Amino acid sequence: MLVLPQYVALGAPSVALPTIGRELAVPFGATAWILAAWSLTSALAMPVAGRLIARWSPFRVLVAGVVILAAGSALAGLGPTLPVVIVGRLIGGAGAGATVIAVFAAATALPGRERTRALGIIAAASATASACGTLVGGAVTAWLGWRAVLAIPVLTLPLLLVASAGRHTFTRIGGGEQDGAAGRFDFAGAAVLSVFAGSLITLLQAHSVGLPAPVTLVVAAAGALAVVGLWWLVRRRPDGFVPLRVIAARGFVSAGLVGGTVFAGYYGVLFLAPSLIEQATGGGALEAGALLVPAAACSVLAGRLVEALTARFTGWQVSAGLAALTVVGVLVVATLDGPIPVVVGAALTVCGFAGAQATLVGLAPELVAARDRDTAQGLLNFMIFLGGGIGPAAVAGLSGIVSAPAALGVLAALPLAGLVLSLTLRPGAG
Repeated sequence: MLVLPQYVALGAPSVALPTIGRELAVPFGATAWILAAWSLTSALAMPVAGRLIARWSPFRVLVAGVVILAAGSALAGLGPTLPVVIVGRLIGGAGAGATVIAVFAAATALPGRERTRALGIIAAASATASACGTLVGGAVTAWLGWRAVLAIPVLTLPLLLVASAGRHTFTRIGGGEQDGAAGRFDFAGAAVLSVFAGSLITLLQAHSVGLPAPVTLVVAAAGALAVVGLWWLVRRRPDGFVPLRVIAARGFVSAGLVGGTVFAGYYGVLFLAPSLIEQATGGGALEAGALLVPAAACSVLAGRLVEALTARFTGWQVSAGLAALTVVGVLVVATLDGPIPVVVGAALTVCGFAGAQATLVGLAPELVAARDRDTAQGLLNFMIFLGGGIGPAAVAGLSGIVSAPAALGVLAALPLAGLVLSLTLRPGAG
């Protein structure tokens, strides 16, 4: 229940973006920040939350995440200008990231098949909410306005009261084996990772938002320095914010990169699909959202199939298939005209999104030692969800230079790279 409003917050605004752009008098490409900002801070908050779980109980992280999520969403809904709206989305996304990690902490603490089943349920719920968010967003935009769409995650607050009845679940998994995460918090490591991710998303959208050349150069320099600083900190502090033993674990970085490319493909399609449908049909946000409902329904099927597939194939084989589905979905939207190809392509990327989330998040505990489980979960999800920010940012940035289909064609290269990585760099049979 707790993941539903925050994943609706990913899909719902995509339908409202054309309306937001018109009412706030900003270019459509600039509205991609509304999606990218949420994904960016969600990704950044995940490794922080993973480290904090070793210091606090998962339930405390959950409560903090929900409160921040609701506060940021309220600000976004009330924002008079696009920058204020984006600040609200940045705050809300941070809360969403912490909430997701606390929920995943409960699921990944389960043994084998139970963990896969639980993650499949969460993945199906999140993908359904994300894709059905287009219908919710269309209806709310048509009846209440786009501000109400951005305020939807505030509904997480009453759901937290319901989740409190199961507080013992989160308490039971807390206080396990601890490592350096329970000691002094590595603020420098968190800072350089944040600067790297933020500069990457900003550079991708520099053209669409009209970022001046000197500012673009400064952002690029900051990103390069952050990469060097992160490498230096990892070498100097092996138990810091990015533990060397975690990122050096066989298959860990590969899993994060594969997931990130699949998420990039899904969120890139999610960003453009409503506007493409509106252009093809001449309808509004509500019609576009309704047409995308069948794509959302595919997430339930994907969540169920992953459980069966992981019993017969390795996680790397399943992830390769999901990456292939995402490539095909992106190319279908890019190359075929009309609303039906957009819905079919979106459905394929929804399957990749839901399946990859369950498969790769479930794989994380198998790649690292038990004491590093929560830290690894946060860092893995950082890489995966950062891809969710890269997708719409890349499409928006390219759309100002080439046509939307061409931008999607370039985007397809990302899940294609994930497919190749899954097939060629598989670390063992697990």
